[in-house]
Amino acid sequence: MKNSIKFNKDYPNISNSLSYYNRATKLIPNYSQTLAKGPSQHTFGVCPIYLKSGYGAYVMDVDDNEYLDYTMGVGPLSLGYCYNRIDKAIKKQLLDGITFSLMHPLEVEVAELLSEIIPNAESVRFAKAGNEVTSAAVRLARAYTGKSTILCCGYHGSQDWYIAVTDWDKGIPETIKNYTFTFNYNDINSLLDAIDDDTAAIILEPVVFEAPKDNFLQKIRDICNENNIVLIFDEMWTGFRMALGGAQEYFNIKADLAVFSKAVANGMPISILTGRYDIMKLIEKEVFFYNTFGGECLSLAAAKETILELREKNVPQYLNNIGEKLINGIKSILSDLNINYIGIVGYPFRTMLTFDNKRFNPLLLKTITQQELIKRGILWSGFHNLSYSHSVKDIEYTLKAYFDVFKVIDYALQNGKENELLKGEIVKPVFRRVANFNTKPKLSK
Repeated sequence: MKNSIKFNKDYPNISNSLSYYNRATKLIPNYSQTLAKGPSQHTFGVCPIYLKSGYGAYVMDVDDNEYLDYTMGVGPLSLGYCYNRIDKAIKKQLLDGITFSLMHPLEVEVAELLSEIIPNAESVRFAKAGNEVTSAAVRLARAYTGKSTILCCGYHGSQDWYIAVTDWDKGIPETIKNYTFTFNYNDINSLLDAIDDDTAAIILEPVVFEAPKDNFLQKIRDICNENNIVLIFDEMWTGFRMALGGAQEYFNIKADLAVFSKAVANGMPISILTGRYDIMKLIEKEVFFYNTFGGECLSLAAAKETILELREKNVPQYLNNIGEKLINGIKSILSDLNINYIGIVGYPFRTMLTFDNKRFNPLLLKTITQQELIKRGILWSGFHNLSYSHSVKDIEYTLKAYFDVFKVIDYALQNGKENELLKGEIVKPVFRRVANFNTKPKLSK
């Protein structure tokens, strides 16, 4: 009998997943096209490796086990799998065509919608991946200011200018590494220390899990104004979830450029660059940013209907409501069980469990939590990426599962049996360096 969304007797049979995995090892480096979806982020030997279908907030793996999904495609499923309004729009457009030899009206229609809801979206450009639009924003900033250095905070993709500051920096020329530096979130002094006369742009995720403190975002806005620096908000996660207009709307702070992807088309591949007209107009003659699939119509049709649905159903408010229920429920469980080494952080639309790394191995605890949730029919990779398809009943079931899982973990820790409890391989970190790296002192003037 296949596992489903209940307290199953055994861990799921994943033999078909393992068969596909063995085939992938011969052809696909590191097995996965997306690192966060790969087996290094899921306890190998217990978690499914391949999914074949999804509906609403639920997915089914290739062994026909069903799960309540809190990863949601690593972000794009803002409404849910197989969402009727979006799928209907895609199918309708498919009958007319996908990519054309001239521009399509959807390019104008979606751009107009975006300009209505995103602050400072005086101009709009489309691409396919977040990498493309973040790189275009950086190139525009350099062209507009005549300067070269980029200061970043958060995750911004695989392009050379960013990945040079991580552990995965092989293949990047040293000269490129000398033009990107990092600063730490909520540490305005680390930013001030990194700024020099050649700083062209500051790019950051306005929020990851930690809330801005002491007017942090406004201070960055002021610093950019004072130093002729282009402020870029990477809103891949905050866009259309935190508020319909993203973090700019939520915090009432306008960036000069802002980039989006993930939630805007409910799973279809599209990315968006928006910003001030005087910067964006450089694309007309001076900065090259064009691509064959920017006007691909299935994604634009999906984006149009997703934006309308998000607005009509006030999805950001719904995500806030069920997210608060999840946060408060987890905090209550931890309090009732007298557990102080697990916590929850983030805004309601996207939260993360934390584990005390001074007392325990956090990756071990994350792995055990993941494997025990899998046994109870929940697919979880450390985060709760909520969608409009997650129901109150889903949240209530999740809290029951957490109560059970936390009891199991606490008993194991109290009796020194955590390693015995582990059934698969421990998950691995994506990057080892996450802060206080590749910074530079402020140059004297």
